[in-house]
Amino acid sequence: MRRMVLAGILVMATGFTGLLAQKNKDKGQSQQGGQQQQPQLVPNTKSVGESQSVIALVQSQGNPDKIIAAAEDLTTKYTDSFYKETALLMEAQAYRDKRDLEKAQIYAERVLEVNPKNFQATGMLGEILAQRTRENDLDREEKFAQATKYLNDTMENVKTAPKPPQATDAQWDDAKKSVTAEAHNNLGLIAMTRKKYDVAAAEFKTAADLEPEPAYLVRLASALQNQGKSDEAIAICDKLLADANLHPAIRNVAQQVKAAAAKTKK
Repeated sequence: MRRMVLAGILVMATGFTGLLAQKNKDKGQSQQGGQQQQPQLVPNTKSVGESQSVIALVQSQGNPDKIIAAAEDLTTKYTDSFYKETALLMEAQAYRDKRDLEKAQIYAERVLEVNPKNFQATGMLGEILAQRTRENDLDREEKFAQATKYLNDTMENVKTAPKPPQATDAQWDDAKKSVTAEAHNNLGLIAMTRKKYDVAAAEFKTAADLEPEPAYLVRLASALQNQGKSDEAIAICDKLLADANLHPAIRNVAQQVKAAAAKTKK
C-alpha cells in the first residue's frame, strides 16, 4: 500500500488540475476585461465555500499538517460532502505519515463508516494492526483476527473497485496487484508473530510473486530460515545482496538471515 497511489486522491487531484487551470485562466480574462465573473464550483459541491475547502484539500497534498487541517475544515463544515470519504482517507494517511498510528486508525475507521468497502482504509487498518501487535499482547489474537478480516476484505474489495478514469487498464492492474501483495505481506507478518513460519513463507511468497519487492523477499528468506530451509533462505539472500542499490536496512536483515541460515547448516 505504501507504493499505491490512493485512487480516490488521484481522481480528485487530476480532475482539479484542469479546474484550477481554468479558474486561473478565467481570472486572467476577468482582469483583462474588467468584469467580475461568477466563481466556478468544483464538481459535486453545493457552494463556493465547499468548493474552496475542497480546493484547499487538493492543494495541501505533500504536507501532512496542512492535509489534516484542510480535511478537518471540509468534514466539519460540510458533513454531507461528496468528498468526505476522500478527505478522511487523506487525513488517515497524513497521520500515518506523521507516525501517529492511533489517529491514523481512528480516521481509517471513519472512512469505513462512509464506505465499508474502501479497500485503502481496510488495507491501512490491517497493516497497522499487523505491525503494531506484539507477541505478548494480551489481546493479540483478537487484534490479529480483526487484522486478518481487514486484509481479506481489502483483497476482495480491490477486485471490484472502480478504475480511476485517467489510469490505463495496465496501470490499474498493477495497482491492484500492489494492494493485494501488501495484504499478503501483512498476513505473513501476523503468521511470523504467531511463529507459524510455513504460513508466513506462503504469504510472503505470494506477495513477492505479485510484486518482487526486496522487503517481501527478505521476509520470505527469514520465514524459510526459521523452518530450517537454510539453502533456500541463503539463495534468496544472495540474490538480494547482489543488488548494489539494495536499501541498507534490508541489506542488514539479509546479512543477518544469511548468517543464521549458514549456522543451522553446520
